[in-house]
Amino acid sequence: MADERQQGQGLHYGWVILFMSVVTVLGCLGFARFGYTMILPHMKEGLGLSKTQAGNLATGNFIGYLILAIVGGFLAARYGPRVVISLSMLLIGVTMFLTGLAPNFQVALVWRTLTGVGSGGSNVPVMGLLSAWFGTKRRGLATGIAVGGSSVGLAITGPLIPRIIDAYGADGWRYSWYYLGTMTAVIGILCFVLLRNKPEEKGLVAIGLEESPSPSPQDEPPSGAQGKPSPLQWGLVYKSRAVWHLALIYIMFGFSYIIYATFFADYLTGEAGLTKEAAGWLWMLAGLISFVSGFIWGAVSDVIGRKYGLALVYFLQGLCFTIFGLWKAPPGYYLSTLLFALTAWSIPAIMAATCGDYLGPRLAPAALGFVTVFFGIGQAIGPTVAGYIGDVTDSYTWAFVIAGLAAFVGAGGSLSLRPAGEA
Repeated sequence: MADERQQGQGLHYGWVILFMSVVTVLGCLGFARFGYTMILPHMKEGLGLSKTQAGNLATGNFIGYLILAIVGGFLAARYGPRVVISLSMLLIGVTMFLTGLAPNFQVALVWRTLTGVGSGGSNVPVMGLLSAWFGTKRRGLATGIAVGGSSVGLAITGPLIPRIIDAYGADGWRYSWYYLGTMTAVIGILCFVLLRNKPEEKGLVAIGLEESPSPSPQDEPPSGAQGKPSPLQWGLVYKSRAVWHLALIYIMFGFSYIIYATFFADYLTGEAGLTKEAAGWLWMLAGLISFVSGFIWGAVSDVIGRKYGLALVYFLQGLCFTIFGLWKAPPGYYLSTLLFALTAWSIPAIMAATCGDYLGPRLAPAALGFVTVFFGIGQAIGPTVAGYIGDVTDSYTWAFVIAGLAAFVGAGGSLSLRPAGEA
């Protein structure tokens, strides 16, 4: 067939889409969210921020993300992922640049919140775009690779930000935002040039469907008596006790991991006595190792079961956060970083699989979207709580201990999950 001949001529364009998805995640999360980790100590000093205000900047970013994460999929469906992703990436780039110009906390909060809006408007649609370009047999691989863009962001910002700080001195944090914002805006332009909404625009079918010209049942919605797609039973998502159980567990991940990710460098340089270069090296190490975390633990959960996989990851993250706060010595910091790197993106990967186990492939995206809202709530709360604790106690120690306790609660909640057939 024509499709098969075109696909046989060279590299399938879906791999270009996947590459751009990694680059998009690099910009919208790796730079826009996790770049703040390395910039924070110097931005806090430059603007005279309290720890609570530093946490509020992160919270504003997550609230913006949550707003667009909820509606981003609808916008992509109406206007096309290519346009929504490209404009969102440009918004991120511009607002990150403007964050570098911020004269005070209030202005910085506005720009960080709008950066979060752009992140939600790009990250959610780009994951949906991969579903159009990759069939069921390759979709998990594609999304697992795409989320690695965050790891690339850690690996780049870890060594890059300290060098920019050294080059520009007191204004180094501002130039850090300028550089990251400019790179993200360039990514936005590349998205508009290279992304395509569906394989048909290139005369192709999705990767993983080449062997058969007809999509598999999991890639095509089932038809009703008239040959029309049967309606999705959305109520099954919101009425499912298992989905609500997952949502409450997911809050604990959002709350705990973001405390660690936000205040990692500020704690190491401000309390632990490490240099910004040493903190950057550890952050880079976390990025390099964390790229495979989703693959590793997704496979482990296939073997030992979702609830045990989730519980084990939550337990290891609980150790990670608690060790970071209480073991105030280089071995503790190194061990904590390693534990974080090995588990960083694994819970979202297992959550996605668990939603599919409980509700099947058609309702899995709706279920994942629902529980992700609760994850976002945890992310929004965590930095403000940690910053407040830091101001009251003049230390982040107890903030990390509380993050660890939250992760242990997540482990306990995971163990109480019922098997998919009984939920």
